[in-house]
Amino acid sequence: MKRTILPFLTCILCLGLTTSCVSNKKMIYLQGATQQYALPQEINDYFELQVQPDDQLAISVASKDIELVQRFNNNTLIGGGNNSQAGTSTTNISSGVAYFRVNKEGNIEFPIFGTLHVGGMTTDQVSSMIQRRMIDGGYINDAVVNTKIMSFKVTVLGDVKTPGTQTYQGERLTILEAIGKAGDLTNSAYRDNVLVVREENGQRTAYEVNLLDNQAVFNSPVYYLQQNDIVYVQPNKSQRVKGSTSYTWLSVGSTVVSMVVSVVTLVIALTR
Repeated sequence: MKRTILPFLTCILCLGLTTSCVSNKKMIYLQGATQQYALPQEINDYFELQVQPDDQLAISVASKDIELVQRFNNNTLIGGGNNSQAGTSTTNISSGVAYFRVNKEGNIEFPIFGTLHVGGMTTDQVSSMIQRRMIDGGYINDAVVNTKIMSFKVTVLGDVKTPGTQTYQGERLTILEAIGKAGDLTNSAYRDNVLVVREENGQRTAYEVNLLDNQAVFNSPVYYLQQNDIVYVQPNKSQRVKGSTSYTWLSVGSTVVSMVVSVVTLVIALTR
């Protein structure tokens, strides 16, 4: 009887070891990164977030002359006339911060200048454009303009610990950071085909990212996320919804296997 049982147990043991090895290999992020980046490598493509429709921009205008700043007050200007110290200088700088919603055409309505197209521009480009118009037009010769995107949101769904919509303060968010903010992937999540859906320039594009491959992650066009990106993590096929037929059969199968292993172990003990 031992001759019949031992091959059976050997098969089960090998299957278990094989499954364990494969699963472990498919759990490790950025495989090969230690060797790939053993020496520092220059980042060639520096990412800057571009302004998109529905963004909320905070645009501040600073000058030594409070009256010049107030000329751009259209009742959305907040803090106009407040004085702040510029560095260690004792010169008072008058500034105001205005908030603008970018419309679907990528435009904002700016005081005095009227409609300005800012869609597709970086915040530095927006600042430079407004500052140049103020100086060239003789409105504020010492104008200093600063533009910020107040926040942008991405949505992380699927097999993560805390799925939902994230609001991020800043202008650089990577897919790894977004997953981290969602509590990381669960053990049953696929890591080699994370889906990112992006809407840009009136078009919708889907990308797949293999989180196991360090080059695939860092070189992906969606490594840096943009406004309104959707990240979807697919659950492993072994993960089933409780109450479904598949889940029931999986539970029954697991129970049966456990019982068989227990019986075989008992038989071996008795036949010794």
